[in-house]
Amino acid sequence: MTFVTRVWMKLTQNKALEEHSGRIEKMFFESIYRVFYITGLSHSNTSVGYFIYSSIIKTLNLLLLCSEIGQFFHMTWTVDAIIDSANIIIIQLGTLYKYCNMITHRKVFKALAMAMESPNFDISTKARKDLLAVWVKRNRINTIFLLMLGVITLTSWYSFPLMDDIDYNLMLAVYVPFDYENPTMYPIVYFILVLVFSYVSYGVMIIDIIMQTYLMQLLCQYIVLNDCLCNIGTECAENFKGMSDIELLYNDQFRKKYRRRLGDLIIQHKFILDKTMELRKVLSGPMLGHMCGSTILICSIGYQIVMSLSVNITKCVMSFLYLGYNMFILYMICRWCEDITKQGEGVGFAAYCSGWERGYTTIPGVRSSLLIILTRANKPLVFTAGGMYDLSLDNYSNLVKTSYSALTMLLRFRNE
Repeated sequence: MTFVTRVWMKLTQNKALEEHSGRIEKMFFESIYRVFYITGLSHSNTSVGYFIYSSIIKTLNLLLLCSEIGQFFHMTWTVDAIIDSANIIIIQLGTLYKYCNMITHRKVFKALAMAMESPNFDISTKARKDLLAVWVKRNRINTIFLLMLGVITLTSWYSFPLMDDIDYNLMLAVYVPFDYENPTMYPIVYFILVLVFSYVSYGVMIIDIIMQTYLMQLLCQYIVLNDCLCNIGTECAENFKGMSDIELLYNDQFRKKYRRRLGDLIIQHKFILDKTMELRKVLSGPMLGHMCGSTILICSIGYQIVMSLSVNITKCVMSFLYLGYNMFILYMICRWCEDITKQGEGVGFAAYCSGWERGYTTIPGVRSSLLIILTRANKPLVFTAGGMYDLSLDNYSNLVKTSYSALTMLLRFRNE
């Protein structure tokens, strides 16, 4: 462990990590809890020192948002100026709504984080341990990629005002109540703005990442459940080697073990469905705002890219990265939501592949239990944005097409 890593671990040790429900929650959420803590957004810590630190950060974030809104109404309105100012305001308002939603439903999110510690979440076989490891690794890679993309975008965002031809330019359109356009005040204002905007930006990134992590964790539970159902007969017969299927069906110990195992999987299926419905309900409103905001952002950032291409290449690169981040995070959320729906449907197929044709349905209670699973899986849960739009890749592509159409109209209006 390097010195930097030790310092990071020491600085970001927090109550959420200390009170985690088990190893699996820590595997999925450790890095998120640490970044959430350092950005001042954690609601698990109750110490006076952290409360003061968090209050200062949140106050500065709100002041930045208010100064941006104030500048928006005080500036001279042109298409370029409106787009520059509105982009950052929209994404901050969307993040503020998501954060308030997380605080309001913090018990639901905590229960979701603890869901994989359920006694019926079975990863006893090597295949299922490998499945869990794959999803933990995938979650870590996505988290690192999003943070790196965000950091690169921020770096270009901070540098483009220093490379244009405008004296005393800032990276954001903010209202400053005093004259800063002089060699003394400009570096101070610029540094403070960089510091505050960094906290805002990391807050935006970590809230997007944590939403994605909850979806990936839920998806992993469905995949493990499907594997359990597909292999229920084989796993129950492991301790009865040398016995044929007919002999197993008349063995009281096997029948009892099979019924108990199937009952546990029914409980786990119901448990996952309950958590899915809770998450769907909690994310519905924020995702409607996210999709509406993304439609506007994709159009307006695309406009910035086109207009700055021959004027300021640094701003063009910054806008391109900013567009890439917004499109990627929405793509991943829609993808995981669609995969959860498909895996929910797959539970019924997994039950069908559980080996019922070997005669297991002659065991009392098995036939009705399988019918319960099939009935529940027959109506999969679909994540929606406010109950209006399904969160799927088809709707994602439709959103991109709509934004592109709006962009072409905006460019035509600009040329005229």
